[in-house]
Amino acid sequence: MDNIRHVPSLQAMQALVEVARCGSFTSAAQTLCLTQSAVSRQIQQLESHFNVALFIRTSRNLRLTPEGEQVLASARSILEQLKTLEERLAPQKRPFRIRMHVSLAVRWLLPKLSEFYLSHPEISLAIETVATEVVEPGNDSDAYILYLPQPSSDADCLTLFEEMLVPVCSPNLTNAPRSVDELLRFALLHRSADRQAWIEWLGANGGKPLEDYRHIPFNLDELALDAAARGLGVAVTDMTLAAESIERGVLVVPFGEPLKTGGVYAMCLLSSAAGHPACTTVLQWFASHARVEAV
Repeated sequence: MDNIRHVPSLQAMQALVEVARCGSFTSAAQTLCLTQSAVSRQIQQLESHFNVALFIRTSRNLRLTPEGEQVLASARSILEQLKTLEERLAPQKRPFRIRMHVSLAVRWLLPKLSEFYLSHPEISLAIETVATEVVEPGNDSDAYILYLPQPSSDADCLTLFEEMLVPVCSPNLTNAPRSVDELLRFALLHRSADRQAWIEWLGANGGKPLEDYRHIPFNLDELALDAAARGLGVAVTDMTLAAESIERGVLVVPFGEPLKTGGVYAMCLLSSAAGHPACTTVLQWFASHARVEAV
């Protein structure tokens, strides 16, 4: 019973985590909005409780002892478990978290967020972006949006829009191409290292082998489209991602019809979404825009 009553305080564990992260009592105190002496006392309480030294202090640095490493690991685990529990029991206190590719966030979602918040001011969305080719679900996410080579039959995946590839360039591009043959005069701007978008589009439109063209590679739609808007060449991208720039006159489709690849962009829910009170509302809002985009 005595050990149960005298457990380490959460404040002391938070202090340990922060001192270990900062490598400094002074910096940790500033982050925690405490005095340095208060942080020192909390660390001393932990050392007294476990009867071990947690840090080796020298004039040059501060480092954890082996025992300190063990206490730190437990402190981090306990604090993370409490955070997870709080979010599960009271999810309304946190945003609905969505993970997606940065180009999709900038080109598709961002222009729509004002409308979302006007309709649902009580809901907060936390958008996490990644720049990797494949968007993996995050441990702290409620949903993620990714590209799928074909629609999913999973009930927890909502198709947002089909991929339709189109060439785009600046409206001020000198002697802009009007046919596939005229593309030979321009650099092809690529949104990914595999150059797959141009391979598919050229293959479907009677283009020449890829090696016959000049190339400027990028790793993001966002970069390729910006380069196209600056007159560096012609990019191929999804029609939906380019839509706002086309509407604003920043980009134009010089020729050709959109190519349906069979691929889709879909929003998939994770298990944590079910407990969030905003889940249904968020999903309905995305579904309404999915229908608009599919037209």
